[in-house]
Amino acid sequence: MPDKPIILTGFMGSGKSSVGRELACRLGWRFVDLDAVIEADAGMSITEIFALEGESGFRLRESCALEQAINAGQVVISGGGGLVISAGNRQLMRSRGIVVNLNAAPDVIMNRLAGCSNRPLLSGDSAAERINRLMTEREHFYRDADIRIDTDNKSVEDVALEIVKVLKGLPSFCASCEGAG
Repeated sequence: MPDKPIILTGFMGSGKSSVGRELACRLGWRFVDLDAVIEADAGMSITEIFALEGESGFRLRESCALEQAINAGQVVISGGGGLVISAGNRQLMRSRGIVVNLNAAPDVIMNRLAGCSNRPLLSGDSAAERINRLMTEREHFYRDADIRIDTDNKSVEDVALEIVKVLKGLPSFCASCEGAG
């Protein structure tokens, strides 16, 4: 197996954490959810971090967590939806890992996040407008990935299998994940 980490990017609700766990299991790798690492390190929830430190404080923590996780070798990393905002994060991901973007339509995102209370960027009114605006603002960053996978109407297992299939076709991955089907 190559030791190049796989970093999942995409908007909140695109399936990064669920697919990341499944993909890591299929590859026999470790799974790191950056949001969980940040919460554990801070001793508080993402919502509390946003309330106390603002988005900039959270993004700084996110960059530090990414830098630690990306050095872990055979690991699948699930980043937050805004991980791609930082030029430094994008450079680090592109130079040290394989970036896989999970894409979902805005209405699918809305359905997946319905009733979710732990998403600070969607709190308050006009969540649908905010989702559309943020997705549009981030699209050019999401598009700059090694692999893009549409997750609409697909199971977690199907998305993970699709990623494995694409990875097997990459020269840097080649036959190293033969058992990962």
